Amino acid sequence: MLEAKNNLDRRYELDWLRVIAIVILFFYHTGMMFVSWDWHISNKETSKTLETIMVWLHQWRMPLLLFISGVGTHLALGRRSASSYAKERSNRLLIPLIFGMFIIVPPQIYYEKIAQYSSYLDFYSTVFQFMPYPKGSFSWHHLWFILYLFVYSLIALPIFLWLRKPSSTKFLELCFKLSNRNGGLLLWVIPIILTQFLLRPFFPRETHDLINDWAYFTFYFLFFLFGYISFSYTSLWELFKTQRKLNLAISLVTLVIFYLIYFIPYKLPINFDLPWEVIKVIVAWFWVVTFIGYGQMYLNFNSKWLKYANEVAYPFYILHQTIIIAIGYYVIQWQAHILVKYSVVLLLTFLACFIAYEFLIKRISFLRLVFGLKTLAKTQETNQYQLSKNSV
Repeated sequence: MLEAKNNLDRRYELDWLRVIAIVILFFYHTGMMFVSWDWHISNKETSKTLETIMVWLHQWRMPLLLFISGVGTHLALGRRSASSYAKERSNRLLIPLIFGMFIIVPPQIYYEKIAQYSSYLDFYSTVFQFMPYPKGSFSWHHLWFILYLFVYSLIALPIFLWLRKPSSTKFLELCFKLSNRNGGLLLWVIPIILTQFLLRPFFPRETHDLINDWAYFTFYFLFFLFGYISFSYTSLWELFKTQRKLNLAISLVTLVIFYLIYFIPYKLPINFDLPWEVIKVIVAWFWVVTFIGYGQMYLNFNSKWLKYANEVAYPFYILHQTIIIAIGYYVIQWQAHILVKYSVVLLLTFLACFIAYEFLIKRISFLRLVFGLKTLAKTQETNQYQLSKNSV
């Protein structure tokens, strides 16, 4: 019998991949101003080349983060009781979400509707009318990820607790046996496709509003759940590494099909575009497992830079879109090439996030709390523990 995974050691490849995914978000959301898609602010001139790259990035960037979060949940729950885990999720997710909805997100709405107000103070009072965006000024915007992750963590808790029990062994063995063949990981996309086939006709748009977003809510939830499941079994987790070359080949082939469907016009006699929806799911899944497999192979190492990047990743995520929009609103008014504008917004956003973290968030316990970080006291305790552990 194969042994279930019981490893609570830190997985550095996941830290690297999480940081890489957050960095990609900077590039992606900066690009949103320069493509034809509807966004909060837009440059007059757009780039089809940038849009072509971003349509691929969009398929797997958030699924990768949710998958990693599922694995991280396995590690976090392994060190805690169910009640302490729920408390930790509230501190790390719910507090930053509430803070973000009142402090971080409002400037994004202000710059989108700036012509309607005489000043930011004039606008900010409308936040407390609690009228949902877009009619009003109350929203979580890009912080939907934090909300969804909080909800996922709670509703999946009974499943996670069961997966830690011996009674789940047969299920995990079955997952491994079905996956342990060439192309076996393709079976994982079947439940995702089925949920999208059932839900997308009724919830076609990705709204992130929780209420009218059931297709995408379920889509992201399954990546989160699959991350937890795959890490619950040693051999299943290692399968991503052993099949990485095959998974990369499948990823590249399906990417070609993805772009053929994207570029070649066709029309179906039904509202649900089955070929497009199916290929999007396959592309998302196989790029995620490909990154996980190659991450296990080449990124499972620690670094002083990783420790720093891993801490700043969450505050950077919370801040980045607001700063992009605040800077971008002025930059897109320049008479300059798209590449110049894009580069300026991107670089200034990174710089602003770094300054905010290094000189404010990092040093003030209250800000550490609302940005989802450990307090200074807990950080010092952790550092002292690591020093004593290394000295043994």
